[in-house]
Amino acid sequence: MIKIEDFISHIEKNETPLAPWPDLIQSLWWVKKGSWEKAHNLAQEIESSDGSWVHAYLHRIEGDLGNAGYWYRRAGKKPLTNQSLAAEWTEITESLLLHL
Repeated sequence: MIKIEDFISHIEKNETPLAPWPDLIQSLWWVKKGSWEKAHNLAQEIESSDGSWVHAYLHRIEGDLGNAGYWYRRAGKKPLTNQSLAAEWTEITESLLLHL
């Protein structure tokens, strides 16, 4: 398991994510790095509830709340419009890092 502090440190110090990381972790890495498009390209191909959650989050960043709502429903999650984007990124990332 990777600690979120180590993951954030890796983002700050490196230009690319580690290749063996799963696509959803890489997606979260890229969006934190500021590359929404790279993050979206990775996440949109993942047919799982976690993939839908990341995809929803990315559309929330984009401001497309209707599309985000669709993906939140597919993920079985309620839209977290009262939560900051940064807090949601941390929640998703911590959840997915537990599976590494």
